[in-house]
Amino acid sequence: MTDTTLRRRRPTIDDVALEAGVSRGTVSRVLNGGHWVSPDALASVNDAIKKTGYRINPHARSLATNRANSIAFLLTESHERLFEDPNFSILMRGAAQALAERDIPLVLLMAGSDAEQRRATDFITAGHVDGVLLVSSHSGRQAFIPELVSSKVPAIACGIPLGFERSIGYVAAADADGARTAVELLQNQGRRHIAIITGPLDTSGGTNRFAGYREQLGSDYNESFVAYGDYSKASGAAGMRELLERHPEIDGVFAANDIMAVGALDVLQASGRVVPDDVALIGFDDSPVAITTTPQLTTMRQPFERISQEMVRLLMQVIEGQPAAAITIPTELVRRGSA
Repeated sequence: MTDTTLRRRRPTIDDVALEAGVSRGTVSRVLNGGHWVSPDALASVNDAIKKTGYRINPHARSLATNRANSIAFLLTESHERLFEDPNFSILMRGAAQALAERDIPLVLLMAGSDAEQRRATDFITAGHVDGVLLVSSHSGRQAFIPELVSSKVPAIACGIPLGFERSIGYVAAADADGARTAVELLQNQGRRHIAIITGPLDTSGGTNRFAGYREQLGSDYNESFVAYGDYSKASGAAGMRELLERHPEIDGVFAANDIMAVGALDVLQASGRVVPDDVALIGFDDSPVAITTTPQLTTMRQPFERISQEMVRLLMQVIEGQPAAAITIPTELVRRGSA
């Protein structure tokens, strides 16, 4: 068959088999994972696919395998948070890249409101995706999770899915350990009045970072040095103003994410305080915003690319029928100018 002939119509499996000199069944086995195919035949079929320009028909593959051949990135946050917090885009990009290596597309589903959660749940349970990467799971926004669990849709969460730890696998950062490390650094610098701006306490990250702060302070813990935030820059600024009104003597602050730390930094500088001379400030995440401030933020790094890769790996294992697993990944202190 000539190249001109192939260009006039879409190449088929039969064209690939003819070019490779193998059976149609061998080509089919290569397209479905390469099981029970010799290395020579595998190489011949892959070369033939490139030469003929054959492209897999996703609809035909779905019918043959009873799979949708796509994965959902389910974000239980508002649209505003998606664009404000760069960590979500980093996680999504990492997941998309990990899935691209498997030739599987990623579908973004927003579920920040009740209506969005209902639509997302209907879409997922209708079989339009093979599994779910659940990101930013707030315990107050989890009414849809029991339906996902009961429908046996494979899912892996980013962070511990509070209340569903035994039902859904997850990949989490060592949040409490990271918080202890941050507070310990402030203590070692001689800071004696250390405050915290927490993350939302309906998330595992917010809860465990707050727990690490309390544990590191021990008997020095004082609830009046706590301001409660929601990971937004505005809540970081509001928390810092609240803390300074209560305790103008504050000389160290741990903010539970970098975006809140930026809001806190603005308030500290507006009050005439010099960072880090008067007040040392540490964030969490090592997000891109950490290097845009003056001074740049000292922070606890979450390895987001690894987290997203591990989420994809665990999800594919669940899709293949293996039990759900849970992984905790260490954080790392990144020293910059703010502490």
